[in-house]
Amino acid sequence: MLLRILLPVLLWIPLLASAQQNLTDAYREPAGQILGAAMVDAEGWEKLEYLTIEIGHRLSGSTGLERAIDWAAERMHEEGLLVRKLPVAVPHWVRGFESAQLLAPVERPLSILGLGGSVGTPEAGITAPVIAVTSFENLEQLERTDVEGKIVLYAVPWMGYEKTVKYRAGGASRAAELGAVAVLIRSVTGRSLNTPHTGGLRYDENLPKIPAAAVTVEDAEWMRRRIANGHEVRVRLEMGAQVLADADSFNLVAEIPGSESPDEVVVMGGHYDSWDVGQGAHDDGAACMAAWQALTIIRHLGLRPRRTLRVVLWTNEENGLRGAQAYRDWVGDDIDSHVAAIEMDGGAERPIGFTLGIGFGDEEASAAIYEKALATLTEIGALLDGINAGLMKRGGGGADISPLMREGVPGMGLETVGEHYFDWHHSEADTLDKVDPQDFRKAVAALGVIGYILADMPGTLPRGH
Repeated sequence: MLLRILLPVLLWIPLLASAQQNLTDAYREPAGQILGAAMVDAEGWEKLEYLTIEIGHRLSGSTGLERAIDWAAERMHEEGLLVRKLPVAVPHWVRGFESAQLLAPVERPLSILGLGGSVGTPEAGITAPVIAVTSFENLEQLERTDVEGKIVLYAVPWMGYEKTVKYRAGGASRAAELGAVAVLIRSVTGRSLNTPHTGGLRYDENLPKIPAAAVTVEDAEWMRRRIANGHEVRVRLEMGAQVLADADSFNLVAEIPGSESPDEVVVMGGHYDSWDVGQGAHDDGAACMAAWQALTIIRHLGLRPRRTLRVVLWTNEENGLRGAQAYRDWVGDDIDSHVAAIEMDGGAERPIGFTLGIGFGDEEASAAIYEKALATLTEIGALLDGINAGLMKRGGGGADISPLMREGVPGMGLETVGEHYFDWHHSEADTLDKVDPQDFRKAVAALGVIGYILADMPGTLPRGH
């Protein structure tokens, strides 16, 4: 009789011990399996090589992007993953022929890259004197007569990406308001080997749209100094850029359905599109292949988390974020069942950990919530200390998961050392040779461990408001 009374209690003891066990101890074995498999994996690198070398860059609306989507969908299906292609209408901007020629004070060609979404020049091109400014405040100090009919050169020093990119994004309209006929932007990078960097712009629809292109750091500085020394700098610009009708594309979704709560989802991934230069290796092909390979490894190991673990290769991050919004729309009311979203979009340099973003209105409440969430993540991070990727800190998530984060889903971003990413970003130099295979494998390992545990652990991270 006593045994019959004690038996249920004895059966509960291991469960109570497990509930009290921290995540570091509870997931040491599966995390070790994922890490071990990822750090000797060759398949993920082979996928990245195929994507970058055989397919190459993947601008929205291009055949390259659609080729990449079809290839990945077929291969994911062969691996036994549940695969979906979710339709998305994306912007279709075409660069066309472009060139720039310095006419005075000397004659020589200028290396340029038109900014994504820019209008083209008239067929005869634009020939005009150049004026240089180093900030928007500098521009606003000029009279309209100083700017009208001229090409404005934004020779803005590197102040970090967030502070400098605003000149690329809004510089054309600010100059057009004063009558400029075109703008040249010093490439948004801290280092340059005479390589221009492209990127998207945003026109003010209430102002004239004028052509905009990036020039190299070297040429921007040369022109700025010559102008400062009293020389007239004159440039001829030709750009055949066009904005065509929206094109059909897809978000690519692959997942391992949850074993107990398949309606609850942890989503992770990167953006599959790139600019139409280089190979889109760091931005963002490596992230897409790392998240995909992490999912593949988890499946090969026979690990099936309680919740659904989903990878999304988002389309059109670079010039529209259509894929991010389309995914949010597809999720619909099920957004409440998304327990975490993870994005990698900072290059594939050596990972050091993850940043966490949770949206709250009350700063005091927010601090307490973050403290609790980061304590949980630190337990998971301890399992990544072997690859020095266990840092967990407050920060952000990523552009493609931002529509989810705005509605309360906790967002995480893979953090790297970030030493050279912006040297290659949006340029012809973003190629496979810049990716270190071991750093890439560490990214696979980090995404695999964090994704699996968040999808399997007993509780979830707190949601925002």
